[in-house]
Amino acid sequence: MTAAGRGLDPGGLARLHDRLRAHVDSGRVPGLTALVARGDEVHVEVLGTKGSDDPKLLERDAIFRIASLSKPIGAAAAMALVDDGVLSVSDPVEKFVPELAHRRVLRSLESPLDDTVPAERPITVEDLLTFRLGFGLIMAAPGTYPIQSAEAELGLMTLGPPWPPPSFGADEWVARFATLPLMEQPGTEWRYNTGAHVLGVVIERATGQSLEVFLQRRLFEPLGMRDTSFSVPADKQDRFTTAYFPNPETDALEVLDEPRTGWWSSPPAMGNLAGMLVSTLDDFWAFVSMLLAGGKHDGEQLLSPGAVTDMTSDHLTAAQRAGSTPFLSGLEGWGYCMVAPGPIDTEPPVPWGFGWNGGTGTVWSSDRVRGLTGILLTQRAMNSPEPPSHFVDFWEGAYGAIDV
Repeated sequence: MTAAGRGLDPGGLARLHDRLRAHVDSGRVPGLTALVARGDEVHVEVLGTKGSDDPKLLERDAIFRIASLSKPIGAAAAMALVDDGVLSVSDPVEKFVPELAHRRVLRSLESPLDDTVPAERPITVEDLLTFRLGFGLIMAAPGTYPIQSAEAELGLMTLGPPWPPPSFGADEWVARFATLPLMEQPGTEWRYNTGAHVLGVVIERATGQSLEVFLQRRLFEPLGMRDTSFSVPADKQDRFTTAYFPNPETDALEVLDEPRTGWWSSPPAMGNLAGMLVSTLDDFWAFVSMLLAGGKHDGEQLLSPGAVTDMTSDHLTAAQRAGSTPFLSGLEGWGYCMVAPGPIDTEPPVPWGFGWNGGTGTVWSSDRVRGLTGILLTQRAMNSPEPPSHFVDFWEGAYGAIDV
């Protein structure tokens, strides 16, 4: 039997439980749900409460804001349209979003917005999926560069956290975005986040449906993802957790979003694939399981095996990988809206596989080398690209549970 076919060690799982329990008991993480799977074994942990001031114990179907774990779901939606023949990854984005034709590109990041050159080629759908459209997060304080100030004035919420969500819809969002130049030539550099924003607009234009409707019909309903959406209706609010952000000076948890009155309490003006889905542990595990099964679920082929391979394979050059830190390690690559294993000559680090992290405190990785999948959903938002201690403990505990 290969290593990937072995199961989980009970003693290791007990140690994982103790590691996670310590974070909840200390109050550092109010509550969490976690899953570790290997072969046919699936182990689940449910610890803590809905919130620091809410004594209701979490249950397995607790609803979390999954933040950037929305991105791989967006990639799967796009690849479903590729399978259907509606999209091609080589399609120019302007085919569906004419507002983005004839792009201009800044001469340098420091340039004023009118110091530009023509784009050497159109942005493609694959540029969006691989975050190489030429626009995205800048690792500098807000307002450091003119393009940051202009994006903030437009209220696009794509160069930082996506909340509060814009009050306008996708058509207005892309019209405003189209007034900005790109930061680099399409296809040349990796920049985080904005590709998923624009991808959602492409999907809506290509299908003539809202993102919510298309995702429900094409992915969520077939996968049984009953609680995954861009908002949480009133009859599910009792399962919706409170979200927190750690104070950068004291590390004390401050409320980021409340269930009944917050940003997810009603449908948004714009569905945002960059980071605004909510989900549950079992819903997201259904999505991941489909990818691990080569796109199949309950005998139905929801995605072609080739689509899954494209999603979970590295598409970056060596220079693009090196320039992607601190989001990627320099060893990792980038697939379609998620991390993917890059070339490596030594024993893979932990974790190692395809997946991603969410800024609200969520993480997923599927390691095909060791046959291990881990999913952790928490209420404590990240305040740095560096993994917080509960992520580290989760992965060390999960890999420590491998039965070798």
